[in-house]
Amino acid sequence: MVPELGDRSGGTAAFDDQALPFQIEASRLRGRLVRLGPALHEVLDRHNYPPPVATLLGEMLTLAVLMATALKFDGFFTLQARGSGPVSLLVADITSEGALRGYAGFDPDKSAMVSAAANEGPAGQWLGQGHLAFTVDQGEHTQRYQGIVELVGDTLSGCLQHYFRQSEQIDAGIQVAVAKSAEGKWRSGGLMIQRLPGPQTELTPSDHEDDWRRAMVLMASVTDAELLSPSLASTDLLYRLFHEDGVRVFDPKPLAARCRCSAEKVSKVLAALPEAEVAGLTEDDGLVHVACEFCTTDYTFGPEDLARLYANT
Repeated sequence: MVPELGDRSGGTAAFDDQALPFQIEASRLRGRLVRLGPALHEVLDRHNYPPPVATLLGEMLTLAVLMATALKFDGFFTLQARGSGPVSLLVADITSEGALRGYAGFDPDKSAMVSAAANEGPAGQWLGQGHLAFTVDQGEHTQRYQGIVELVGDTLSGCLQHYFRQSEQIDAGIQVAVAKSAEGKWRSGGLMIQRLPGPQTELTPSDHEDDWRRAMVLMASVTDAELLSPSLASTDLLYRLFHEDGVRVFDPKPLAARCRCSAEKVSKVLAALPEAEVAGLTEDDGLVHVACEFCTTDYTFGPEDLARLYANT
């Protein structure tokens, strides 16, 4: 089914937490429009991140969705940034079913110093020198695919565009906005347009270049307010931007915040460690606590739990 432009069935939240693929008919350029609302807020609200750190992770999650929904895979897509700055790690991943999770590792002291100087700033100020990598993992019996690029640019979106140009020879335009609403709810919006190598229509090379430049100019006109608006339907936003060239939208991909951790998985990790090492993790309450970095769920194991765990190994 191809949704009609302007269709708002289901209320103004019907287009939240989804990725909407589209095609600009005149030039055959492909893209995705992502709007994250409750799913993004659930991920970010689980942690007491400083606002700039939460904003960076929100951008990371939005970029992960933009990239993953352009691929055909059955498994997990992970986007990760590692740097030498106050924010040393950003991780966002999405399953082929649309389950999202994310995590940020940061130095509170360094982050406070940078935040005091400027609450918002270029990504390089927070991440420092490092790299951006993505991985497609489809299971133990398949080969993992990974791409990696140096952190270059003032934004994570700019770093990703650099990767496409340098490693994939694919032109990509990306716009991302992340903010907390007056009601205290995190939202994000992301728009990506890609031009794959090779001829796409019967037009001349110069026509192709004109189409690409026009699409980038139109894309640059979108405002953060439009990307983040809870009352502007995704289809209406695309129509505003590209109606003169014709825009076709396809079935949206639903998204939800959902972690993949479980007591069973944590038990397997503990069972793989030496028994004495696990016993050394026992806290004052006599329990071993293991907290998931993504969703903050606390898994507890008492002496009897650990005894059963090792009896079964």
